[in-house]
Amino acid sequence: MAFKHIVSRDNPVFKQLKRLADNARERRSEGLTLLDGVHLIEDYMAAFGEPTTVIIPEGQSSVEATGLIQSLEHVDTIMLPTLMFAELSPVISATGILALVSIPDMALPVQPNFVLMLEDIQDPGNLGSMLRTAAAAGVDAVYLSSSCTDPWSPKALRGGQGAQFVLPIQTRADLMAELEGFDGTSYAAAMEGESLYSQDLRSACAFVFGNEGAGLRKQTMTAAKKRITIPMAQGQLGRVESLNAAAAAAVCLFERKRQQAEH
Repeated sequence: MAFKHIVSRDNPVFKQLKRLADNARERRSEGLTLLDGVHLIEDYMAAFGEPTTVIIPEGQSSVEATGLIQSLEHVDTIMLPTLMFAELSPVISATGILALVSIPDMALPVQPNFVLMLEDIQDPGNLGSMLRTAAAAGVDAVYLSSSCTDPWSPKALRGGQGAQFVLPIQTRADLMAELEGFDGTSYAAAMEGESLYSQDLRSACAFVFGNEGAGLRKQTMTAAKKRITIPMAQGQLGRVESLNAAAAAAVCLFERKRQQAEH
């Protein structure tokens, strides 16, 4: 195991790590990303093996981080000043360990039975949360439009809490083509449409969700076989306009899981 103590922001290794933390194009080009925290790193290792490099801050690490570092005796380690380390971490309170890893390439199923399609999702935390929900609900495949935020950014990985390691994800997907070729019923989430709870979701289905503010594009909405909405309460205190994208996805995906569990 090689050990490097880097103290300058001009160091080429630090510059590369900073680009990977900040730039989706760099991550795609290098096929690398950064994981933050013991939990994510251990989940990655369980699925794909050891990281390329671990990065730690100066000073005392947590017991969990120290134990993980000691177990990776053949992995290179980089130590950074705390402020430089914080520049690479996606959270305000850094966990004390980062790992440089190869982005996994998981094959999509030939005929997925349960699909999530996302268009123009911009917030990496929202995307990570939606992927986490999809993994928990048993989704077979996820398709992200070219304008979605990067699922392999440190913030999206943090929000996904390991979902990216178990879900086959197609980035920069042509959602129109995927909808046309999907062998099942596709449901576009919208402000107006048939009630989610009136749908029979037990067979092959795909749920399509759009941008946090604007929703789905008109052509994507039209390409889906059905337009659905989640009924919400109306009362004297007024009506909430809509659920956020992550909450709506959770309701729809788990309604499908509920229906399957009952039959």
